[in-house]
Amino acid sequence: MSDFEIVPWTQELNLSDFYKEAGRRGFSNNSSQRMLVDCFRNEREKQTWLLYYRGEAIGSVVAHSFDDVMESNSYRIAARTCVFTDRLKGMTYANGLRGIYVITKHQNPTAQFLIPACIDWCPPDAKLYITSNELEAGTQQRVHKIFGPALEKTGVMKPVKEVNYRGTDQTVWQFDQDLFLEQLDFAGRW
Repeated sequence: MSDFEIVPWTQELNLSDFYKEAGRRGFSNNSSQRMLVDCFRNEREKQTWLLYYRGEAIGSVVAHSFDDVMESNSYRIAARTCVFTDRLKGMTYANGLRGIYVITKHQNPTAQFLIPACIDWCPPDAKLYITSNELEAGTQQRVHKIFGPALEKTGVMKPVKEVNYRGTDQTVWQFDQDLFLEQLDFAGRW
């Protein structure tokens, strides 16, 4: 049995400790139901997940329809991604998104659990995108300067457009889910 569990958000989940910890760490987009879930209420389709490790909520991610910005049947994945990697006691790959190897070989909780949850939720023929920006809040700057460029070198991500989205200038990266899953299977799933 895995120490990890990915759980779709419901109103019944008690996430007060998760929200408090996210706020303490500066992850303002993950620090309340309003910021993590409710802000997507106007999206045509949306889903939020929580990542649990040994019964504790340690991460989150959101996917939603994105055809208001891109073409029809497009989805934005990996929105509101955060993982409290220091809570992964005893894990070999508890380095989050910081090391290039753990990014390009998909040996991190985001690649192992959060992105696959998004892919599985989206229609099989959907076009997937990830956005990033240069804001210092949360991990967006790391996605913009490290994660995106690292996965661009593997062929999984490609910058395609600059947009002002949700009040912030952002880069839209096309995400090749088939290549990502192929690479993930080759590198090994936890």
